[in-house]
Amino acid sequence: MVYKVELKAPALDEFANLRTQVKWKNPDDEVLKASIENSQFWVAVYDIDKLIGTGRVIGDGAMYFYIQDIIVAPSYQKQGIGRLVMTHVENYLSNTCFNGATVGLLNAHGKESFYKHYGYVKRDGDSLGFGMCKFISK
Repeated sequence: MVYKVELKAPALDEFANLRTQVKWKNPDDEVLKASIENSQFWVAVYDIDKLIGTGRVIGDGAMYFYIQDIIVAPSYQKQGIGRLVMTHVENYLSNTCFNGATVGLLNAHGKESFYKHYGYVKRDGDSLGFGMCKFISK
């Protein structure tokens, strides 16, 4: 199967729908819109005109880059769409990152092996700590 790849953000409603398909909660539209617009890089994969996969890079564009929202629609999973998205993300990072930059990600539970294929390592807690995050609820 040949899919259409666009190196730009999907429409807000398409992105929100894809997030819903994988059971992720969506913030208010204005928050989601700002998040989409403030990303450094996007890849969107379409089956004709249906968004089936995304990935993006956020960060400061110099020292720190974070891979975010690698999402594949459930009915398209295990078909290479995630690898297609990550190939474009990795190409962007290799052409953008300066020597010494850090690329991070917070993967979904059980997805470590997918990212290990691209050279990402699980933080063992010894040399770098485990890492932490905080979810804001208002």
